[in-house]
Amino acid sequence: MLIGLLTAIAASICYGTGSVLQAVGSRRAARTTPAAAGVTAHGGPNLSSTAKAAMTWEFIVGTILDFAGFGLGALAARMLPLFLSQTVISANLVITAVLSVRMLGIRLTRKEWISIGVVCAALVLLATAAGHEGGHHAPMATHWWLFAVTALIIVGGTVAVRLLGGRAAILAGLLSGLAFGALGVGVRILNGIDPFDPAALLGDPALYAIVLAGVGGMYLHTVALQIGSVNGATAALVVGETVLPGAIGVLWLGDASRPGLAWLAVLGFVLAVAGAVAVAWYGNHDGAEAPDADTLQAGDPEPAREPEPAHPR
Repeated sequence: MLIGLLTAIAASICYGTGSVLQAVGSRRAARTTPAAAGVTAHGGPNLSSTAKAAMTWEFIVGTILDFAGFGLGALAARMLPLFLSQTVISANLVITAVLSVRMLGIRLTRKEWISIGVVCAALVLLATAAGHEGGHHAPMATHWWLFAVTALIIVGGTVAVRLLGGRAAILAGLLSGLAFGALGVGVRILNGIDPFDPAALLGDPALYAIVLAGVGGMYLHTVALQIGSVNGATAALVVGETVLPGAIGVLWLGDASRPGLAWLAVLGFVLAVAGAVAVAWYGNHDGAEAPDADTLQAGDPEPAREPEPAHPR
């Protein structure tokens, strides 16, 4: 349990740090792209603008950290109940918020610090109440359903972003969260891991659901970073990434709390999700505080705004 919890925390740190760097890269690329050249006819970012954001050094380093976070998160999903592993990983919002103070010059409000405190306290409650994870076996039909639903999420999200443009921020956040949640479920039920069996691994639809969910979820997440404020999108991401996988783990995979502590697990889970959503919702910063208008001399250029921090993954 302890090793799994430390692994999930490490994954959260990787994701949170990577998200700040990805936000910087995404915003810098957007500022150097002509407004009309980087969007579709409906106002959403096109593939070329997304690719340009992904080629900045900040985004590349952030993506490397995301891969590290993915590996650590996958390990945690095999060692912990999904309601605990996914919730700890979603707490990367706290890491992002704290790092934004240093890296982006953001000043956190009292509401954000309170929300961060709620998340930390909730994680302690969850860790105290969580029992051992359930089984790793699921019928093959479940593996195929997971792949089909994941494909539907990614295809539907891509189409919605192109049709709705900037109005798709919250939807993109929710669908990317569901994709990352599907990834956690896929890792949990993946065949051919213990004992290692390459044939069973490569023949498992859950493996391809994991790949699709990772790539597609990252694409939708990147798009969310490009569509104005991503606070609502991130709140939706947290819900999609934690609630559904946690429910699947309890209802179908045998995850459970310690005897007599089910109420504490439920309380910790609800507080953690609510706190993470609050961190995302209240974290609406356009950047470091600008000088007062009367301190600017006539003819001085308006100070550039810092990029808005990511509330990702």
